[in-house]
Amino acid sequence: MNLDFLPELSSRIATLRRDLHAHPELAFEETRTAGVVAAQLKRLGLEVFEGIAKTGVVARLKLGDGPSAIGLRADMDALPLPELNTFPHRSRHEGRMHACGHDGHTAMLLGAAEALVRLRDGGRLNASGTVYFIFQPAEEHEGGGRAMVEEGLFERFPMQMVFGLHNWPGLPAGSLAVIEGPVMAGADRFEIVINARGAHAAMPHQGTDAILAGAELVQAVQSLVSRSIDPLDAAVVSVTRFQAGHADNILPEQAVLGGTVRCFRPELQDVLEAGLARICTGIETTHRVRIELKYERGYPPTINAAEPSFICREVARQVVGGEQVLTHLKPSMGAEDFAYLARVVPGCYVWLGNGPGEGGCMLHSPRYDFNDGIIATGIRYWVRLVEKALEAGK
Repeated sequence: MNLDFLPELSSRIATLRRDLHAHPELAFEETRTAGVVAAQLKRLGLEVFEGIAKTGVVARLKLGDGPSAIGLRADMDALPLPELNTFPHRSRHEGRMHACGHDGHTAMLLGAAEALVRLRDGGRLNASGTVYFIFQPAEEHEGGGRAMVEEGLFERFPMQMVFGLHNWPGLPAGSLAVIEGPVMAGADRFEIVINARGAHAAMPHQGTDAILAGAELVQAVQSLVSRSIDPLDAAVVSVTRFQAGHADNILPEQAVLGGTVRCFRPELQDVLEAGLARICTGIETTHRVRIELKYERGYPPTINAAEPSFICREVARQVVGGEQVLTHLKPSMGAEDFAYLARVVPGCYVWLGNGPGEGGCMLHSPRYDFNDGIIATGIRYWVRLVEKALEAGK
């Protein structure tokens, strides 16, 4: 695979990436970003489909007459986070920034699209089939992947496999992590409202105590994983909010708790939801309060299927060399809505090392910035993946 134009292409893509970084847009509001993406794809002569799940964009590239088709997905949205960086391409929109590298993911996939077109037109691409470039809105908590699936992504654009890539601070720059099986956790949210009978703090017997009930609930929740889940499974239940009261001498009438549930198997989500409801019922009776539990299913676990994972491992070894391919890392308790795509079509989601992540440069940090030095690796990975998955004559 001769990518002699890659240095020049990577430089232009880095400039584009910095432009996207300077103009971050939140979930389902990626109007400018989607416009930039669509314009770039149309310039390459691809079939472009806009307005999928509000701001999503899909482009189709035909490579010969092969019957197979694959999807390559990048996310486009930013986070509601004030940026603390001072470099010239810092966010121009107060309270919004690309703190997760979606600017880099979008730019690299655009670079890969251009590289594939140039290789095809030069007769230098050993692939036959169809590539769908999927630019997805609203990955950050809003389920843009689910929205695209529900709007008929796979019916409109049939494919046999789908692939995703995310930069990963803390891994060596340019390395690739390919984990078969669970790679990202499912993520649910809960809110618990405890309604009590308020009283003077000096006369607690005249009321019921929402704070005491809440404190006991926080403690009891910790038993869910240790006593309801197989020790060989991984799960986390964390209470992250506890709000109650406004005065030192009043027992409040209400306490509100909230938190998250993370695990790697969908059936564990059922177990943990039922366990949380059971604990609430017991504490409600014990403390003579009324408890309302709101449990919201979030992203399902992201599970890498065997065949696409094998392809990604082979491609990664060819692109970065065996020592730079990490296959035995532990999965992350973070969540990713690529899961919605991968539970419909076999998929694989890999991590591209972004460097040490020191100085506050971890994901979702106000000082984070995508490492432009890994753009060339990302483009080479996507191009070689297309060749491998759609190898001519297969």
